[in-house]
Amino acid sequence: MADPSTSPPLTRASVAAARELIKPFVHRTPVITSTSLSALASGTDAGADAGKANPKLRLWFKCENFQKVGAFKARGAFHAIERLKQEPGWLEGGGPEKGVVTHSSGNHAQALSLAARANGIPAHIVMPRISAPPKIAATKGYGARVIFSGSTSVEREAATAQVVEDTGARLVPPYDHPDIILGQGTLGLEFQEQVEELMMAAEEEEEEDGKEEGAGKKKKAGSRRGLDAIIAPCGGGGMLSGVALSCEGTGIRVFGSEPSFQGADDAKRGYESGTRVEAVSSLTVADGLRTPLGRIPWSVIYERRLVSGFYSVSEADIIRALRLAYERLKVVVEPSSAVPLAVALYNEDFRAMVEREAGEDGWDVGIVFSGGNVSLEALGKLFSESPEMAK
Repeated sequence: MADPSTSPPLTRASVAAARELIKPFVHRTPVITSTSLSALASGTDAGADAGKANPKLRLWFKCENFQKVGAFKARGAFHAIERLKQEPGWLEGGGPEKGVVTHSSGNHAQALSLAARANGIPAHIVMPRISAPPKIAATKGYGARVIFSGSTSVEREAATAQVVEDTGARLVPPYDHPDIILGQGTLGLEFQEQVEELMMAAEEEEEEDGKEEGAGKKKKAGSRRGLDAIIAPCGGGGMLSGVALSCEGTGIRVFGSEPSFQGADDAKRGYESGTRVEAVSSLTVADGLRTPLGRIPWSVIYERRLVSGFYSVSEADIIRALRLAYERLKVVVEPSSAVPLAVALYNEDFRAMVEREAGEDGWDVGIVFSGGNVSLEALGKLFSESPEMAK
């Protein structure tokens, strides 16, 4: 990894620069909407619960499940490699031959493997022996050398250190580095622009319809086109902090979302107490969010207050939201991706806050679908074992 001291400043402008750097390597993933899910979130669906908060929510979904390797992690990995290539002396000193190394059980493993292959660089990936076989196979499929380790962070880090000593490879961490954060934040810039474009197109269509009917529609004075808020999942915080940077100075509020099961809501607890929680041990179904919040993401999220707050949801709510994503949006997402949607649908604190602050106008809320790397067998087991949760 490039020396953090040489990284660009953590600003919205740096996120924009990162987007230009990785544009040839990643997809501009689609943004989709759902009238039925917006109605459900707004309490106007037939199944809405009486007596609870009924904010007016218009939901927009950023589909990083359609990104390369099936997750947003490709953005940070490609940006890290491109930044490393710009480090003085790395190319001349044999850096590309020594390669890169990381420890990961899933999406970052695949993302770094792909980015390294695209640049002709060896990738050494330390993976816990208990990693899902499809993820191991995918990582090897991208050409990486996989080294197995124990499942604890101590065991993984020890194995990684040994690889660095043996090969001279550069460590590319999954989230706790400025270059990773800036790369992940590029999805936030895209999201903002895509929603504005879609809103503009809808307004133009309405105006044309109005002209044909002889009654044009006027936009409300003082209204602002675009998102009012974004909810993103939070594990190590690389993506959440990057999205927060992409929204700095725009007026768009950013919220983190986490599972509450077995203390997986470490970022929420740390944010509310003022002290970062450094260890997490949880077997939440949202397996991509079992990681404690990193030090550098914490500096963006909490110390700079670029995230407005955190909300957590139960396992039952995550599974209910996951089922809705499949049934109503027809997209393949993993449980971690369903956590922001679960907040919008079921977290009463969030919903009451929107109802109070947005009033009758409501909010346009962006939901980040972070990835779609889940096996059909795992989904079948999840839904079949928890029918009461999926209702």
